[in-house]
Amino acid sequence: MAGKVKWVTDIEKSVLINNFEKRGWVQVTENEDWNFYWMSVQTIRNVFSVETGYRLSDDQIVNHFPNHYELTRKDLMVKNIKRYRKELEKEGSPLAEKDENGKYLYLDFVPVTYMLPADYNLFVEEFRKSPSSTWIMKPCGKAQGKGIFLINKLSQIKKWSRDSKTSSFVTQSTKEAYVISLYINNPLLIGGRKFDLRLYVLVSTYRPLRCYMYKLGFCRFCTVKYTPSTSELDNMFVHLTNVAIQKHGEDYNHIHGGKWTVSNLRLYLESTRGKEVTSKLFDEIHWIIVQSLKAVAPVMNNDKHCFECYGYDIIIDDKLKPWLIEVNASPSLTSSTANDRILKYNLINDTLNIAVPNGEIPDCKWNKSPPKEVLGNYEILNLKFWVLLDPTSAPSRNLKFWVLPDPTSAPSGPCDLRTPSKPLQVSDRKYGSVRRLM
Repeated sequence: MAGKVKWVTDIEKSVLINNFEKRGWVQVTENEDWNFYWMSVQTIRNVFSVETGYRLSDDQIVNHFPNHYELTRKDLMVKNIKRYRKELEKEGSPLAEKDENGKYLYLDFVPVTYMLPADYNLFVEEFRKSPSSTWIMKPCGKAQGKGIFLINKLSQIKKWSRDSKTSSFVTQSTKEAYVISLYINNPLLIGGRKFDLRLYVLVSTYRPLRCYMYKLGFCRFCTVKYTPSTSELDNMFVHLTNVAIQKHGEDYNHIHGGKWTVSNLRLYLESTRGKEVTSKLFDEIHWIIVQSLKAVAPVMNNDKHCFECYGYDIIIDDKLKPWLIEVNASPSLTSSTANDRILKYNLINDTLNIAVPNGEIPDCKWNKSPPKEVLGNYEILNLKFWVLLDPTSAPSRNLKFWVLPDPTSAPSGPCDLRTPSKPLQVSDRKYGSVRRLM
């Protein structure tokens, strides 16, 4: 198509603007005709609002799905994953199988979570089963660690309720909804410090689901060594990895920003835990991402004008089990270090190459299947998984996941996990000790 892309943004970040300018795109205002709008989640509400919104033309695309919050709002993410589990269970899907304790074998990747105030009585019942547990409370609609705190006593909940001017959880609503989740008190530590993973995932369409994971994610470390001691529950430098919090710590390093690349983490784990368990960990992370996207796909408004780059936050426990903590609709594009700036510039560059093929004026009718040569550091997330069942040990921690280059072929055995073997029909469910999870 002739002409240059006209762009608008209400997020004034250099990694964005430099990418637009490098392509020779033309900046315009939101009141002019535009083709590409990288907008905040607040603005997307207005664009698709019934009262104030407007109809997008075929040559316009935006960087959020209309109801992205089904995945990125903490309470709705958990609600949708729970619904997804129940639907699979009702269908008799092997995905929904449980162990002898009633835990999901393949879908136990979100900490036990309740919505407050709606689930207060259910939470109290669960709390009393393990009164020594620690729980973490988060406001549903905030980011960057704002409003988060840890509790280990019911009296702390009641105090918070009073402070929120809410006399009763059962009869009234707080000004702001919260989720309360069982705290992962056995995180994997490196150098004695807690960390989490920030991974970037691009979705170009939900129906059919097409998703990509960025290879260059990073780990965010706390500045203070971890302790599960109840005396440190209020010390957010121990418990929360958010850069917005850690940068205020005395030991924050402004050169590396308290971050490791995912590739460095992988090398560290391969040297300390072994290559096989490390590969299994990352396959499980891929699995979590795909299942979370499948959970929201049926309820997501799959507007053809939209794509989205999500920020996934994953915590790994000391048994190398990954847990999905939350998903961000607007992962930070602020560059805290030189390496941060390079990573985020390349992230936006690769995202634009997929979302706007050839840098031409968009056509929302295209099939959203870019050729592999334009993916850059993105890799396609395979939607078909297999699992190796080990009947001699506890199933939930001895499942071996892997992704196959050819989703119609099964692996040849436990010693050769990634070697395609005899092709299977899609209807086949088992192949010896190998099961296909759809």
